[in-house]
Amino acid sequence: MPSNSPILAEDLLLLLFQPNAGLHSGTGSIAGEGTLYYVLAGAVLADLGLGGHVRTDTGRLGTVTVAAVADKPPSDPLLRESWEYVADKPRGVQTVLAATGPTLRAPLLDRLVERGDLRRGTRKTFGLFRTSVLEAGDSRRRDGLLADVRAVLVDGAEPTPRVAALAALLYGSGTLPQFDRDIPWTAPVIARAEELKNGNWGAGAAAEAVARTATATIVNSVIIAAAVPPRG
Repeated sequence: MPSNSPILAEDLLLLLFQPNAGLHSGTGSIAGEGTLYYVLAGAVLADLGLGGHVRTDTGRLGTVTVAAVADKPPSDPLLRESWEYVADKPRGVQTVLAATGPTLRAPLLDRLVERGDLRRGTRKTFGLFRTSVLEAGDSRRRDGLLADVRAVLVDGAEPTPRVAALAALLYGSGTLPQFDRDIPWTAPVIARAEELKNGNWGAGAAAEAVARTATATIVNSVIIAAAVPPRG
């Protein structure tokens, strides 16, 4: 089991896992597979922003760029790969998402399996063909993450910066309507998600102004890159 704490992209991928959405009873699938790599790469960049490892800026043509904060590499290997990609020069956020996103799904899933959050199994299709499936693990960590996001979006709880970023990325991925049973897809929830997407995290997050701005910029870039309208 990994000794380090889960990164934001792990939490996001775990939330996007839909436990009973697979072809077989008790198996699941990942929501938003079509644009998943943009969203996971955005979560990595948001994590780097929250940790003060990168900063965002606006280029001459109005494009958003991301640059590494010198001499402040993250310790996590997956985060460090993205940090190193922007360490030599600032790059457009869209470029970073496209370059770093496609390789993230597999190692992130491996981590979730190693932690016991998910399990890999096999099932027979049509009684003949064995296929690989994903199943919920025993950790129940997904339940806790979902409860944290629901408290912020539905109950109006003030989020930690991490939960604010997680909720904003979930909304920005375009998959939030699929959580309607747990997080009602209502006008107040959409309005709250819009606030988080735009970096309005609440008075308690005032000290996180730089990270908040960077995260909001990254989340909005994810929405543009994935071409997913945030409203359902």
